[in-house]
Amino acid sequence: MDATTTFSQMIDCGRGGVFDALRWLLRLFEGVVRRSSRSRLKLSIDAAGIGYADPVNYLAHAAPLLTTDPDPYLVAGVAVPDWLGVAARRTKCRSKHAAPFLGDMDPRVASLARGIMQHHWDDAWFHECPAFAVLSLEFARRIREAFADSSGVRPWFLGHVLVELLLDAELDRRTPGLLDGYYRVVERVDPELVAASVASMAGRPVGRLAEFIPRFVEVRFLADYADDDRLAFRLGQVCERVGLPPLPPQLATLLPAMRNDVAQRTDELVTAPGANL
Repeated sequence: MDATTTFSQMIDCGRGGVFDALRWLLRLFEGVVRRSSRSRLKLSIDAAGIGYADPVNYLAHAAPLLTTDPDPYLVAGVAVPDWLGVAARRTKCRSKHAAPFLGDMDPRVASLARGIMQHHWDDAWFHECPAFAVLSLEFARRIREAFADSSGVRPWFLGHVLVELLLDAELDRRTPGLLDGYYRVVERVDPELVAASVASMAGRPVGRLAEFIPRFVEVRFLADYADDDRLAFRLGQVCERVGLPPLPPQLATLLPAMRNDVAQRTDELVTAPGANL
């Protein structure tokens, strides 16, 4: 039984089947990334740009924290798990690693720990959100049908990440200046302190995290999410790095309708079940 058949059968089981299918997709994609990280995945910081592996929704994590007086270390904390995916892929900083540092004497370290825990809490509810499940599966279906893609993995991967990236773009569209404000806040952190603190929490090396943070601010690749052609280019880079087939150049033609779909369900996608941590 191939991947596409298995996935379709689970979807046909109703709403419960949708969530089972989405969990299956996430496990499948994680396996692809793990295999690629041992072979083709290249994560370097060089003159051509930052090491860019997994596209993620940085802004959706940070937006609720961008108040009139934001805490830069709290904002940095919600980005740390994704930063590590670039700077030190083998190192994970889970909530259990961060929790002992919530009472740290240095308030910056305590805020960083709280942000890391917030990130994982956000991911847990977001990936169970009905709107996320429905949009991910619908986008995967469109990509599969538009490009006769029978590989199974690539459409589901793209359907998943496009919801996240287009959500970031929509949040910035709704609040002009939000993205600029985000980068200004991140720019205020001490990269060396962040790297040392995360290394203490995780108990493992954090690679070039201290070098990556200022490059993250400098390159500003999140702005690419607002442009169909640049977003398609970024997604093509990612597919290449995780060992998936190259993207059809026509992918950009599907993005306007997908943007509209995400815009219509943004309120559902950003409404957490209960108060934040």
